[in-house]
Amino acid sequence: MRSDIVKKGFAKAPQRSLFKAMGYTDEELERPLIAVVNSFNEVVPGHIHLNRIAEAVKSGIRLSGATPVEFNVIGVCDGIAMGHIGMKYSLITRELIADSVEAMAMAHQFDGMVLIPNCDKIIPGMLMALARVDIPSIVVSGGPMVAGRVDDKVCDLNSVFEGVGAYSAGKITDAELLELENNACPGCGSCSGMFTANTMNCLSEALGIALPGNGTIPAVMAARIRLAKMAGMKIVELVKNNVKPSDILTPKAFENALTVDMALGGSTNTILHLPAIANELGIKLNLDIINDISDRTPNLCKLSPAGHHHIEDLYYAGGVQAVMNELSKKGLINI
Repeated sequence: MRSDIVKKGFAKAPQRSLFKAMGYTDEELERPLIAVVNSFNEVVPGHIHLNRIAEAVKSGIRLSGATPVEFNVIGVCDGIAMGHIGMKYSLITRELIADSVEAMAMAHQFDGMVLIPNCDKIIPGMLMALARVDIPSIVVSGGPMVAGRVDDKVCDLNSVFEGVGAYSAGKITDAELLELENNACPGCGSCSGMFTANTMNCLSEALGIALPGNGTIPAVMAARIRLAKMAGMKIVELVKNNVKPSDILTPKAFENALTVDMALGGSTNTILHLPAIANELGIKLNLDIINDISDRTPNLCKLSPAGHHHIEDLYYAGGVQAVMNELSKKGLINI
């Protein structure tokens, strides 16, 4: 095991002593050490519940005979950072996250990693890190927020931005704007439209680095907890078989991700992130490749902000796997 370098043999007694200072037993240290990379914080609605996801992941790891070791990374809420100097700090957090995960993984020689992102720059930062470190890894997100509702109309964060414009134009009242503000984002999860976070979580499925359902199972569902437990179990299997990100994130996998991106009508920010992730593996994605895939791929979904449906609707329609199935009928998915 890779982690033997920090825990096996008489010369590693000092390192084992430090683990034991935290309560780890000899039995736990004899097992594979799996990093659980948690981006929980109390700033981002997509991350407020991630401690529960992390506990489920750790349960899955223990069920399969390995030892989870949790650490945290930062995360910025683009929505809160928007419209002021804070937005200058958003994209750079992607690199900070990738670097910090790399530092922790290399310093402590974990056997594998489960990475728990949910929002805009955290997902690509973690994907860059797992590609760079190239030890068995899997991603499980916190899931999308369900859509809000005002009277008989479904709404989301984008509706509140539109409400600000309507209020400024004198089209709605103070009370109507407040009602929208209070109901558009009803709970935890990444904002409910096909914005950057949900796009990247869906594309993680298409890349093959996340289990089916990662992008679409709503944050509040028990199925999300079960998915996290399954991710914890799956990482132990990947470690035992030494299946690394470089075995999964191939040029064909990136083509699949771009194809699904076009079919979903995903966020244009993916063109910032997918090439950066591919670059960590020495794979080049350029605009010519992206345009070629766009030219041949039908746009199958019109989710908010392009339409009136939300991620929960995609979930009930079969999710990313259903989209990939339709695309495969036209020979557009690499098997």
